[in-house]
Amino acid sequence: MNWLLALAYFAHFTATVIWVGGLALLSLVIWPVVKQTLPPTDASRVMTALQKRFSPLAILSLAVLTGTGLMQMSAAPQYEGLLVIDNGWSIAMLIKHIGYAVMVGIGAYLTWGLLPQLAHNALLLDAGKAPADLEKLQKRQSLLHALNFACGLFVLLFTAFARVL
Repeated sequence: MNWLLALAYFAHFTATVIWVGGLALLSLVIWPVVKQTLPPTDASRVMTALQKRFSPLAILSLAVLTGTGLMQMSAAPQYEGLLVIDNGWSIAMLIKHIGYAVMVGIGAYLTWGLLPQLAHNALLLDAGKAPADLEKLQKRQSLLHALNFACGLFVLLFTAFARVL
């Protein structure tokens, strides 16, 4: 048994659970409850704080997924080389990695694009000023979390396809 590969699988599965599970929790549980029970200004503060807490975990998960994924892919008997796409497995892996790239892009925008805007709104709120675009930003945040979670399911689906090919 290759213990290093087994550890890579363990780390990969753990990072997947943290990242996709976190997205599921944010989009399916936390945001609906926060939106339903808090006024928009308090909801913004809560979601901004949650995203600040989740972002480092998501970034660490991305790093682990990339490293362990490369290790697993190079050990797969179906792998025939970089960008060699001539079997069902390599097609499934290509589609999976496109979904992964979309997730990385959405996560980057949420972390370095939308989160600073929401943090700015929080400062305005603390100063007693009402930000004009708060609800629009909250809707965008909710939509992007849901889209990122859907992409996570898409990635898992094509991971499953690759496993049986």
